[in-house]
Amino acid sequence: MEKTFFSSAVSGRLTAIAFLMTATSAASAATDIQVWHALPEYNKVVFEELVRNYNRSQDDVRVNLRAFESEDQLDTALQADSSKPNLFQMGETSGLDDVAQRSYVQPMHALLTKASAGNQRWFLPAANNFMHDTRGRMLALPLMAEIPVMFYNIDAFKRAGLEPTQPQRVWQGLQDQLVTLANNGSRRCPLTSDQPVSINLENLAAVNKQFYAGDNNSRRGFDFDILYVRHLSTMISWVRSELMVKPEFGPQSVDRFQGGECAVLLSNSGNIGRLNAQRGLNYAVTGLPYYPQVTAQPGNPFVSGSGFWASKGKSNDEDKASAQFVNWLASDDVAQKWYESTGYLPLTQAAYAKTEPSYYENLGDWKALVDVYERNPENTTRGFRVNNYHQIRAMFNLTLEDALDGKTPAVAALRVAAEEANKIANARPR
Repeated sequence: MEKTFFSSAVSGRLTAIAFLMTATSAASAATDIQVWHALPEYNKVVFEELVRNYNRSQDDVRVNLRAFESEDQLDTALQADSSKPNLFQMGETSGLDDVAQRSYVQPMHALLTKASAGNQRWFLPAANNFMHDTRGRMLALPLMAEIPVMFYNIDAFKRAGLEPTQPQRVWQGLQDQLVTLANNGSRRCPLTSDQPVSINLENLAAVNKQFYAGDNNSRRGFDFDILYVRHLSTMISWVRSELMVKPEFGPQSVDRFQGGECAVLLSNSGNIGRLNAQRGLNYAVTGLPYYPQVTAQPGNPFVSGSGFWASKGKSNDEDKASAQFVNWLASDDVAQKWYESTGYLPLTQAAYAKTEPSYYENLGDWKALVDVYERNPENTTRGFRVNNYHQIRAMFNLTLEDALDGKTPAVAALRVAAEEANKIANARPR
């Protein structure tokens, strides 16, 4: 009897210990969160390294990544999958209001209340429309915020005998330089771009200090005036005379500049990281050209790019874990590394302040171009909100492609594009 009693007691004690160990293990297990992104290859590698470091640095949260080839593919998967990721990347060209109004989206400012990060000072002010609502509240984390810039190959300018060895900021002056470049070593590709709508429509307005879609909220709609007609006519002539390789979608244009084939590239600043990593490429950055007949000094381009949006309907533990991860991305050292490694705009003021002057030494005007975005924007560069803009932008891309192919004159192309855009904007959002 005594032996039986002892065995039962030991058995019961072991069961209790096992239960306590299981409970303790469950209590200390990391909370898993799912993060979907569609970063370009170089920045994807940087981000994945950061996430690996985060997962190794603590035991509370485990971030699981899923990469997509494009934001369109990501969005398709998002619509098809009833189980949404905790955080997902989506760009402003997808229609900011459309994304914010989706039933499964939780505003970033609401998510961040789940895990305090103190008095965080974001780099982009609330007055900038990018990833902010009309009250200045953050809708999505602007981790991939960027601006269009002009990249130039310094060695190509030297070979052409151009002094100084950088592009002019005036379109006519740039044209003269492109002729010289084409005749002195850059015949195959004096200039190219991968952002036709951004360069030739959206930021043609912003850089020339004109309103893009309306008139400071008092007049809505598109009306492409003589500035746009003149500019598109010039671009058509550049393609015809081979001063510009027609804009290409995808990585081709950046690849050609990175390989030294093109002398000038009009593209987004998020390419700075990959270009810095290219051995033997001697390049720098300056701002987009402008028309001095329209403005005495150039304005600043719109902020574009992508952000991380949060899904609602998750458990409190998952929301807290997502907020902790976002706060870690915004920590000084991490945000500084992300800014310096990619060319996206700084996420926080502290990350910008921590960046050493040596980082900018070979990047031309990059620091001056970034600096202005820490301040409140002018009305013409604050950003714009247009219903169904993702559909409008796709239509604009096709319009510009036909015009640059010589199929449609600039006047007709822009008139039809404006009429169609206003119809789409006035339709009920899909």
